[in-house]
Amino acid sequence: MGDKKFLLVVYDITNDRRRTRVHNALLDFGTPVQYSVFECWVDEQEEMRLKRIVRRLTKPRADSVRYYRLCASCVANIEVLGPPDVTGEPPPALVVG
Repeated sequence: MGDKKFLLVVYDITNDRRRTRVHNALLDFGTPVQYSVFECWVDEQEEMRLKRIVRRLTKPRADSVRYYRLCASCVANIEVLGPPDVTGEPPPALVVG
């Protein structure tokens, strides 16, 4: 599995039902910092899966979705006024079996 990268997902969905579906789908990948803004730490495969799901749930002519990949130094320079803090990178998983 590749390294995790910081992906900011910002969307403007014109339909309430589609917007809720996109929001709920993105909960599997990251943390909502505003209703239509998610901070995600994803690897290459997770990013592809996330984009595939969002593409399936949205209508390109009516909805807008933007993906911003931020490097580690960019993430370190994010300033937040008020809650919540910037989503930290998830700790490495330890598989015990």
